Amino acid sequence: MRAEAAQETRRRILDAVYERLREAPSEPVSIDGIARSARVARPTVYQVFGSRAGLFEAVGADLLDRGGFQDMLRASAHPDAREALRGGVHGVVAMYATHRDILRVLHSMAMLDATAVGGAVQRLEQRRSQGMAHVAQRLADQNVLRTDVSHAEATDVLCLLTSFDSFDHLYTARGRPCEAVAEALTATAARTLCT
Repeated sequence: MRAEAAQETRRRILDAVYERLREAPSEPVSIDGIARSARVARPTVYQVFGSRAGLFEAVGADLLDRGGFQDMLRASAHPDAREALRGGVHGVVAMYATHRDILRVLHSMAMLDATAVGGAVQRLEQRRSQGMAHVAQRLADQNVLRTDVSHAEATDVLCLLTSFDSFDHLYTARGRPCEAVAEALTATAARTLCT
């Protein structure tokens, strides 16, 4: 029962962060405000997450988990590098679409002040960059990466195409449906990088 209560408290706090980001995206996130909204004492937030950075790290992990990160990993692990590229891009787009509003706020906050969200966005971006480097290496290993494109260049292109801003430009600014965004980004990656 204690573990269930702890999980419920954790969930209420995370949900309070999401609610706060949706309702007042241009205002700084206050731990006091999160605690009030989650109906817990301020020290409870620190007890559960350790620090402000820990709270936002948990928000990032929760977004990935609830957005289908494991599904994306499975798709990008396909033995055929081209199919892995396709599955990875489609998975990233689906994750972005699931939590678009929250991710827009987090990315905007991180651009204005990296410490505002405890470095969570930077860590998510670093993981994505490592994943794209792995995809580029698999393309090279299976001899489907164009010979005039280096591993570093392929990684850069994949990072650009799988960025939240690339997704959001097509999805929000251009009004494209999720599947059309994924197809456009996949096709662009294949035409640019693959033989």
